[in-house]
Amino acid sequence: MVRRRPTSLFHPIGSVDQRVLKRQSQLVTQLNRRGVLRGAVSLGALTMLTGCDISDDEQVRGALEAVSALNNRVQAALFDPNKLAPTYAVDQVLKPPRYNAYYPVDKVRPIDLTTWQLAVTGLVQDQRPWRPADFATMPQREDIIRHVCVEGWDYIGQWSGVPLRAFLEKVGADLTARYVGFKCFDGYTSSIDMAAALHPQTLLATHYAGEPLGDPFGAPVRLRTAIKLGYKNPKWITEILVSNTWRNGYWEDRGYNWFGGI
Repeated sequence: MVRRRPTSLFHPIGSVDQRVLKRQSQLVTQLNRRGVLRGAVSLGALTMLTGCDISDDEQVRGALEAVSALNNRVQAALFDPNKLAPTYAVDQVLKPPRYNAYYPVDKVRPIDLTTWQLAVTGLVQDQRPWRPADFATMPQREDIIRHVCVEGWDYIGQWSGVPLRAFLEKVGADLTARYVGFKCFDGYTSSIDMAAALHPQTLLATHYAGEPLGDPFGAPVRLRTAIKLGYKNPKWITEILVSNTWRNGYWEDRGYNWFGGI
């Protein structure tokens, strides 16, 4: 009798039967993007934990969704709103910053700063739009922090701008609301939890290395937080929404984990 090797919660994804991976390539891609099970939980383990047939796409998808939801809750529970991310020396700063978006840099459309406005919506008292000059009147903060991409690369960046907390207080946002969402000039969307929005190292960045943001890097205003992965830092922001209604984002709709914490 051939003895079947037992499935372990910790055997690597690479050891799963390649025929299974081929049949489930789309689901495995989603699994890897979420980072929930990479190098830790195999498809075989999912079968063991959920009792689902690995050939059943809907069951596997449901299992992945459940694990991702659990991952969101665990990350939120572990998050310390008072703990600062490491900072670095100015001579470690990459100049210019690395470009990243869901399209190549030659597709970037410059924003006309003479007409640009930031809409402020949702659970806020003052919904007047903001112009670029308005940010210069606010308290400023600079952080030299690491940008970490879900794809595996990183760099040290020098960002300055208005703390998102100061901005939310200025517009009379309900700081007990659950989410802060972002819409961008290029159609990108994202959202973060309120605790992350209020973190001291979460900025509405307007400058990089002491210079105004260039077009490829999110001008005139982008989110820059030290406590989230890169895709949770939207660029070219045109609207900030404070809400109790959960919202996904561009990459989250394509399988990335919503919390996206580092």
